[in-house]
Amino acid sequence: MTPLPKAQKRIGIAADHGGYDLKEYLTRMLREAGYDVVPFGDDRPRPEDDYPDFVVPLARAVAHGEVDRGVAICGSGVGASVVANKVPEVRAGLIHETFSAHQGVEDDDLNMICLGGLVVGPALAWELVKTFLAARFSGAERHRRRLNKVAELEKR
Repeated sequence: MTPLPKAQKRIGIAADHGGYDLKEYLTRMLREAGYDVVPFGDDRPRPEDDYPDFVVPLARAVAHGEVDRGVAICGSGVGASVVANKVPEVRAGLIHETFSAHQGVEDDDLNMICLGGLVVGPALAWELVKTFLAARFSGAERHRRRLNKVAELEKR
């Protein structure tokens, strides 16, 4: 079992109808673990909702430091990942297994995890979120160099 970190306490979470049930579960688990969870919607499952309406405000909050990290959920996780990465300073990864949940943070300084609410079950999703939150960026020179190249792309 992955231990939960103590340094990061404000976690933003957002989901459309495809991720609503998983968002509710993860919100409960995070709060029980002592996190301050900031919800970005949706507040009820509505088939007509659109993931950008919830994921973009979350991504902006991550980019501006209003939350320490973000969890974005849609049906597959793909749309959430695509739109989150349109926001400068956000590094979001579509994660469905534990290696990438920590490696993405350690090497690529991920600050958002994207999950598929129709793809990943609650127990695995919780393990992925705990792994993501426990991981820390290595700060290795080669990783900083690569991230600087990504930051240059965002400026264009």
